[in-house]
Amino acid sequence: MAENKRFGYIRVSDKTQNLDRQIQSMQEYGINERDTFADKQSGKDTNRPQYQALKQVLRSGDVVVIKSIDRLGRNYDDIKTEWNDIVNNIGAEIEVIDMPVLNTTNKETALMGKVITDVILTLLGYVAEQERTFIKQRQREGIDIAKAKGKYAKPKIKAPDGFKDDFIKAAKGEISHAENMRKYNLKKTTYYRIAKDLGIKSERVIIKRK
Repeated sequence: MAENKRFGYIRVSDKTQNLDRQIQSMQEYGINERDTFADKQSGKDTNRPQYQALKQVLRSGDVVVIKSIDRLGRNYDDIKTEWNDIVNNIGAEIEVIDMPVLNTTNKETALMGKVITDVILTLLGYVAEQERTFIKQRQREGIDIAKAKGKYAKPKIKAPDGFKDDFIKAAKGEISHAENMRKYNLKKTTYYRIAKDLGIKSERVIIKRK
């Protein structure tokens, strides 16, 4: 009978971030770097190359070690789905370095451990969803307050390349302002506001050159 194996899984959200801290945590936990699968990709997609490779080699009785449960996914619905797939479908175990109470390897309290895990994952999922709701609410309230104080405004559209020359041509009657609006995909008010900001006039006059 093949001996059960222990694997590590680590992840950062993008390629600019460093995996060293998680690699060190795995080594301190007794997981060799050669047995550690690493992704540099957002957790919003569970179709991560190294994560899927890990699940391909996992066998019943193997152990997956993660630094924290959010390494499995970005939101707790995904985390619970992946947790269930690894533990119940594949039959492997999970150990969480930052939260040992979630470890499924403690067979002495297997039933209680499963109950605790389900409760904690559900609770964390609820807290995470509430936090996202609160963040959106605070952002909305901040915008409303800023608007009430007259401090909130959308960023102004800046003059596109070539705008000034084309506006002067329209002012001289060589082309129409309507053509320019279509060309630059600008509303009438925005079109004339940009011209005003640039200090050019819209009247059909010959622009004197200095």
